[in-house]
Amino acid sequence: MAEHPELAGYPVVIALDVAWADMDVFAHVNNVVYFRYFEMARVAYLDQLGWFALMRSEGFGPIVAATQARFRKPVSYPDRLLVGARITQIDIDRVTFEHRVISTKWDTTACDGTAVVVSYNYRGASKAELPASIRAEIAAIQGTK
Repeated sequence: MAEHPELAGYPVVIALDVAWADMDVFAHVNNVVYFRYFEMARVAYLDQLGWFALMRSEGFGPIVAATQARFRKPVSYPDRLLVGARITQIDIDRVTFEHRVISTKWDTTACDGTAVVVSYNYRGASKAELPASIRAEIAAIQGTK
């Protein structure tokens, strides 16, 4: 796991290099691309939870209901990013992820964001309670057992 003081408390951190294609005509990473960065860290977290395996075996998986971002510093090529993911709220049928993107060039936060992820029954096409096994894995990853 990559480390940075501004990612303390983020149990899942991935490292990414900014691609030339991530930039727009204004010579910085396009705002939409940050959501892909968030997604990549969130998927790494969801993989650790085993939620995708549960989706394949029992049909209960995650689906994003809402997401938002706050842009703090412009990022451009070349740069190495550290992208953190943590869960800050657990409800009956959903969790809220917090994301942070650190630019190693700036050595600080370039973007923060959140995503609300709902537990979804893909076989029944409806929301579902957060599975107990997922709750237990969140506690283990977050260190809140």
